[in-house]
Amino acid sequence: MDLLSVILIGIGLAMDCFAVSTAKGIASKKSMWGWAAIMAVLFGLFQGGMPLIGFFAGSIFSDFFSRFSPWIALALLAYIGGKMIWESLHEDEQDEAENDSLVATFSVKELIILAIATSIDALATGVIFIPCPERIWLGVSIIALISFLASLVGYAIGIVFGKRFTFNVELLGGIILICIGLKIWAEGLFF
Repeated sequence: MDLLSVILIGIGLAMDCFAVSTAKGIASKKSMWGWAAIMAVLFGLFQGGMPLIGFFAGSIFSDFFSRFSPWIALALLAYIGGKMIWESLHEDEQDEAENDSLVATFSVKELIILAIATSIDALATGVIFIPCPERIWLGVSIIALISFLASLVGYAIGIVFGKRFTFNVELLGGIILICIGLKIWAEGLFF
C-alpha cells in the first residue's frame, strides 16, 4: 500500500469527523476552541486507534464489525442527534441555566460517544494493513492527523455559518448527526 492510498483512506475516514465537527460548530452559541481542540484530539485518536485495533484483531473479528458497525454508528449518532434536537426544542426549560447549555453542548462523555460513532467504520480499515504490517504505524498516524485537522476545519466552518443563521442551529446540528448515522448505516448495508 503506497502513501497516496493511505492519505486517501485518511481523507475518506475523516469526512464523518468533518461533518460532525461542522454540526457542533453550527450548534455552538459561541466559539469554544478549547472544546473544539478536545473534540479534534479525540476524533484523531479514535480514527487512528480503530484501524490499529482492527489490524491486531485481524480477520477473526472483521466479519462481526463489518456486519454490525453500521448499526452501532447509527445508534450512537441518532442518540446524540436526537438529544441535540430535543434540547433545541425545549430551550424554554433550559433558560434558567443558559450558561450551562453551552457546557452541555460539549461534554467529554458526548465527545467520546461521537468519536466512537464516527470512527467505528475505521475499525474494519485496519484489516487492509494486514498484508503490509510495516505501514500500520504510518497509516494510523496519517489517519489520526487528517481526522484531527478535518475536525478543526469543520468546527471553524460551523462557527462561521452558525453565527450567520438566525434559526435554530442546534436543531440543524442534530438533524445532520442523524443523517450521518443513516449514511453510515446505508453504506454498511448496501455497499
